[in-house]
Amino acid sequence: MGNEIELPVALTGSMRDFRTIRGANILDRVEAFYNWQQARRRSGLWPLGRSTEMGPHSRCQARTDEGVLFEGVNFASQDYLSLSSHPAVLDAAVETMREFGVHSAGSPALVGNTSVSLMLERKIAAFLKTEHVSLFPTGWAAGYGVIKGLVRPNDHIVMDFLSHACLQEGAQAATKNIHLFRHNSVEMAREKLAKIRATDTENGILVVTEGLFSMDSDTPDLRALQDTAREYGAILVVDVAHDLGCLGEDGRGHIGMQKMIGEIDVVMGSFSKTFASNGGFVAVRNRAVREYLRYYSSPNTFSNAMSPAQAAIVGKCFDIIESEEGAMLRKRLMTNINTLRKLLHNCNFEVYGEPSPIVCVKMGYESLARLVSRRLPSAGLLANLVEYPAVPKERARFRMQVMANHTSHDIVDAVHCLSKAAAAAKFEDDALKAGTMTLAELEAQSLIPESTAATESLHRLSPTAASRGEAEPSLAKLYG
Repeated sequence: MGNEIELPVALTGSMRDFRTIRGANILDRVEAFYNWQQARRRSGLWPLGRSTEMGPHSRCQARTDEGVLFEGVNFASQDYLSLSSHPAVLDAAVETMREFGVHSAGSPALVGNTSVSLMLERKIAAFLKTEHVSLFPTGWAAGYGVIKGLVRPNDHIVMDFLSHACLQEGAQAATKNIHLFRHNSVEMAREKLAKIRATDTENGILVVTEGLFSMDSDTPDLRALQDTAREYGAILVVDVAHDLGCLGEDGRGHIGMQKMIGEIDVVMGSFSKTFASNGGFVAVRNRAVREYLRYYSSPNTFSNAMSPAQAAIVGKCFDIIESEEGAMLRKRLMTNINTLRKLLHNCNFEVYGEPSPIVCVKMGYESLARLVSRRLPSAGLLANLVEYPAVPKERARFRMQVMANHTSHDIVDAVHCLSKAAAAAKFEDDALKAGTMTLAELEAQSLIPESTAATESLHRLSPTAASRGEAEPSLAKLYG
């Protein structure tokens, strides 16, 4: 590898390079980031800021952040049980807007709650057996707010170092006493707790983890963490944003699967992954804690409450999740997850973690991952590229997010698109590193026109197979 030449700017660097920027003019100094971003845009290597035209359907039209239209199978949206377009959920939204209007018009502390949101709080409390729930306007607000609301400057936070940004920023805003432990390591968490209690028995400790980590699709031993926290007089917070509702026989996620319902000190979550709405919650067993958060957690006090329609949407989603239909949707989702993981494995892709709606496909080097990402829109696939600092260096990956309404053809098509893009990008990455190709030459190469991207997937099917939604025989080998 010693003969490699320096890669172009568009294939190097990361968002972390611009987190701390210098300069007296606060506005002018952001130009360095914009120049790097523009270099990636010019080469088709900027994958962020995309938007769907008509919502997060399993196949949809989307636009780049520069407005270029493309179309394809959608593994980028978070709608795990496909409830965002469920007829009963849509009816609940429309009926509630007609009866209550479209706006909460106040924070939960100041007349922003309605009978609909109070009913939702009771429904979540019963679902989790926690007795008391406080709603937040977003999942981010719930994660940030529960930590900032409960922790004071002299307190300590012992946190899995892969915890979500809302939890980490809440911790940074609350105290300087942050102790990170190795991912899912109960033993290292215990070491941190023991060290703190050896010198400080006066202040509080909050232990923070997640039920399902979205970048690695794995989960901690929740009982061991809860027992360890109690051993040292600490409180455990578990973020269930990605598993509640969509995993487990009864939809109670990893807390349910590990038989910890009603036993976790504090549960917080987001509605935006499975429950078809913005919003979040914090569930506790003590009314005093809920009341304290309502007035000392700033997102709960100084942000408007969820709208009545949002609360009704989430409530209806809980009804579906607890029904036979919900069980069927979870079964269909898991079938899709396992099918996607199997097909990726058969095509020599490595995936992270255990089966969950998040199927993270290993790419490795950032340059290769960006070149793959460049090809996906024209190939007809929406999938999110994740790279450093969201994941460690040289561990870039595509986070494919599975929906219950994905068909087997959607899955086969997605794997086929990714395989073709990865093979072409590997050739390009090797050529760029060897100096036998320049980025300008790469940019001059014509990818499939956007106007044909939508129909290309149909060309991969024979006419009779297309009418039945079946894969062409040449793709059958993906199944192994």
